[in-house]
Amino acid sequence: MASRVKPLSGFPEYLPAGRVVEQRVLDILRETFELHGFAGIQTRAVEPLDQLARKGEITKEVYVVRRLHAAEGDADDLGLHFDLTVPFARYVLENAAQLQFPFRRYQIQPCWRGERPQQGRYREFWQADIDIVGLGELATHHDAEVLLVMLEAVGRLHDELGLPRVVARLNNRKLMQGFYSGLGVDDVMGAIQAVDKLGKIGEAGVAAMLKDAGLDEARIKTILGLASIRASANDLDGFVADVHALGVANEQLDVGLSELVALTKTVSGRFPDAVRIDLSVARGLDYYTGSVFEMEMVDIPEIGTVCGGGRYDSLATDGRFTYPGVGLSFGVSRVLAPLLAKGVLTASRPVPSAVLVAADSEDTRGVADDVATTLRAHGVACETSPSAPAYGKQIKYAERRGIPFVWFGGVQGEVKDIRSGEQVKADAATWTPAAGDAKPEVVRVD
Repeated sequence: MASRVKPLSGFPEYLPAGRVVEQRVLDILRETFELHGFAGIQTRAVEPLDQLARKGEITKEVYVVRRLHAAEGDADDLGLHFDLTVPFARYVLENAAQLQFPFRRYQIQPCWRGERPQQGRYREFWQADIDIVGLGELATHHDAEVLLVMLEAVGRLHDELGLPRVVARLNNRKLMQGFYSGLGVDDVMGAIQAVDKLGKIGEAGVAAMLKDAGLDEARIKTILGLASIRASANDLDGFVADVHALGVANEQLDVGLSELVALTKTVSGRFPDAVRIDLSVARGLDYYTGSVFEMEMVDIPEIGTVCGGGRYDSLATDGRFTYPGVGLSFGVSRVLAPLLAKGVLTASRPVPSAVLVAADSEDTRGVADDVATTLRAHGVACETSPSAPAYGKQIKYAERRGIPFVWFGGVQGEVKDIRSGEQVKADAATWTPAAGDAKPEVVRVD
């Protein structure tokens, strides 16, 4: 007796209508990135474990890859990548001689993390990344550029598909590192990673972590005071004053403040309602060195961060040259899976076919095949009826499939819109459906 298939949590799989939505999201992201001159690449799924394990607090979540029949004692030296930044850094090092810098790339691929599945967090998930990498140096105006490109992309997703609006929250690692150093914190990275958990464990939890790290109450209070600062682009002078009011002086802090203010001015000039300063944004990975960004959906804050990234000045180096970069990663699955599960987004039909070509009989199936070939020759997606019962049953089959038109007869035949019942004479060599019927459309269900 066949056993029931048990679902595997954390690995989203969509029905055809959901895949239509996902594919359109990916198309919009790709189109936007390419409009700004980003070249698409794809990297392998696995990376050496020693590379994956040195990028901050992610080690425990890496999936190890080994052969089923590996000999006992063989080293587990490969793991599935948990993001696209680490493999991209390796890609740059391996191909630097063939790349033109600054190198602009986008990459849309799945990633894997062995974490507990929950809303917005999955074990297998798709990400869409953009990065700009320089040789030796990279101007800070690229920080604003990648943020502007991603805001344009998610803006299109909102305008064209009805995805929730996104707001970007900005901070700067130099600001944080300079502040903590000026405060006398020895383990600066540890403090950053503690603050990164504010959204999960709250101020009390972060305070406990900092206390365990040996910090006194006064410094813990000051660190939490910095993390509580928020500001809009309309009050940047007030923001700088709020930071200085905490009484910490440090040259790196001043550099970070200056960079953050300049970034906010530039980005808010184009997206005034989509940017705010938030000094609780930390980003737990240790390779960030300057600007850091996170984006959240305004209407669905419970999903958390849907896009994140920042500046990294030393992620990629071959000993002779350093390749600084800045990038952002959009969590495609993190955004889509909850919306599809709630039925917020769907497709106008689950199949690409706009036309079902009816078959008069099995003896004349070649006629239906000729019609289908003629329609496809000028881009009309279609399929032939799988059997040749009465026309009424073939129309019912098209309805179940979500196909809007049924074709009767030969190349010079008739086509019926089965929604309205209208049937007209048509030539398969020239007939096309209306624009809204040519392909499945993404539909938002309110």
